[in-house]
Amino acid sequence: MYDERLAEFSRERLDGRPVPDDLRVLLVAHWEGRTDFARLLDLDFFEPGDLHPLLDTGYLSEKELADPELRAVNAACAEMATYVKLVAKGGKGWIGYWLHPEEPADRPWHLIELDTEFSFWGLAGRTLTEGCAAERAHYQDEPDERIAFTRLASELAALGLPLSTGDYDALDDTGYTVDPEKLMEELVEAEREKLGLR
Repeated sequence: MYDERLAEFSRERLDGRPVPDDLRVLLVAHWEGRTDFARLLDLDFFEPGDLHPLLDTGYLSEKELADPELRAVNAACAEMATYVKLVAKGGKGWIGYWLHPEEPADRPWHLIELDTEFSFWGLAGRTLTEGCAAERAHYQDEPDERIAFTRLASELAALGLPLSTGDYDALDDTGYTVDPEKLMEELVEAEREKLGLR
């Protein structure tokens, strides 16, 4: 029933890659108007045509767009958008996947969060759902994020979306092969050099 919408989402947000199973469940629930997952994970999925935050320059004035330093940053952001595949608003800003070609292909996609200051953050977990649940565990009424995560995992499982673990300390926290923050800095410096700013 939602095959075409999933294919469109994949083309627009994931460059045509297969939609991960948990994301598929979350998207279908979102399109059906179910709020249970959104309430637990604090996610608001992009709609068709929504601009990638790294490509959005609409908030900048003409003067700012012409500024060489900002041109270097915007060019670097555009290149980063080829690796940062954001799928939803949530967390500190936006959440998605880090799909740099040098990341190992034999493991689940790395999760990434982009905050409103354009800093990149890694999320623990093997799926988007796990990463968001781990993030949300810090904002529950329960002060111990381990207990909060276990409760969230139980609620998600009851809704038909089990996590690979209910143990916060067992979440996959494998580091990036290519660090997004470092790559962003390198790209900005390369663009500055092209513009004669170094």
